[in-house]
Amino acid sequence: MSLNFIDLFSGIGGFHQALKKYDKKSKCVLACDIDKNCQEVYFDNYNIKPESNITELDETTIPDFDILCAGFPCQSFSNAGNKGKFNDGRGKLFYEIIRIAKHKKPKFMFLENVKHIKKIDNGNVFSKILSEINKIGYYVKDEETIFELSPYQLGIPQNRERVIFVCIRNDIYDSTKKIELSLPTNPKINFTKIFEKKKDTLKYKISDEVENVLTAWNEIIQVIDTGDKLSPTILCNEFKKKYTKTEFSKLPKWKQDYITKNKPIYEKYKSKWDTWSKKYENLLSKREIYCKLEWQVGPKKDNDSIWNYFIQLRQSGLRIKKTDYFPTLVALGQIPIYGKQKRYITPRECARLQSFPNSFKIHNSDKVAYKQFGNAVNVDVIHTVIKATLDVYLN
Repeated sequence: MSLNFIDLFSGIGGFHQALKKYDKKSKCVLACDIDKNCQEVYFDNYNIKPESNITELDETTIPDFDILCAGFPCQSFSNAGNKGKFNDGRGKLFYEIIRIAKHKKPKFMFLENVKHIKKIDNGNVFSKILSEINKIGYYVKDEETIFELSPYQLGIPQNRERVIFVCIRNDIYDSTKKIELSLPTNPKINFTKIFEKKKDTLKYKISDEVENVLTAWNEIIQVIDTGDKLSPTILCNEFKKKYTKTEFSKLPKWKQDYITKNKPIYEKYKSKWDTWSKKYENLLSKREIYCKLEWQVGPKKDNDSIWNYFIQLRQSGLRIKKTDYFPTLVALGQIPIYGKQKRYITPRECARLQSFPNSFKIHNSDKVAYKQFGNAVNVDVIHTVIKATLDVYLN
């Protein structure tokens, strides 16, 4: 049977890709996203122009459909957002899903959000979501029809933990049918399928300034003894500051903690730090984040180098990450730097990390494309859950 679906908060169509991958005959009868750039990319790839405002959708005129898909806005629930919960306008958009589903009664709903949604307000937000879904006639239950999944569990080199809600209409739900995800055992993480050819990455080289800053930090890294820890975040601009007890007590708690825990690494290499800080004073002072190093790769190793890792320029500082997986793609412009080639990863590499096919037409603005892939659902993650559900209930 062919399946009709609607794609709410559609973005660039991660759910669309996942359902077409499951069944090429499946048909999207409505898409909706307020972002004009996403509308353009959606049309370019699927020949469907998304509606622009979900609050203006008339549920009585939407064509019938079997499946409702929605990666509903996560900014109100994520660690990176302000955690406004349902008090935030974006959080309230969840109720638009409820409004449409209550009237149209699709067989299934597949919803996606950040893993952190389960912990907000001591779990009250998560409980409220489940309660609202239950009220309109759907079965959804944690650890039974709700799954936590990250691309790396499928062999895709990105750590991106998400929660996928499988909501089954009560008259269809069968307690004897168990949904089990088919996951590879000890999946081999494959980087080669992600990277573009070098000739296609030349324009993504980091700026001279960023390279100089990272080279400067790499210089001081060489001074640190093997086995020493560079944590928590090093605040090199605080090393020589003098605070009275009163002044120190007025600093944010996190900053007090970092300054206190930075003291041993500063005292051990005091003369080296002082010489280094003076040498690069003008460079490091250009941006506050240049003075902060988040070394998230464990104790210093023999022949260690900043260029061995992935790097992100974040508000919290220069974040150095292990190369087991790519850092989680985000929509905030913190594009990962591939240290070994001293360049940002490309939009096409982002597409591959989100399991979009090479045939997918990417927005012609790199800035827009990065944001779109940072917001997107991972196609293979969603497909895995959809396949496990529909194989049980429709076959």
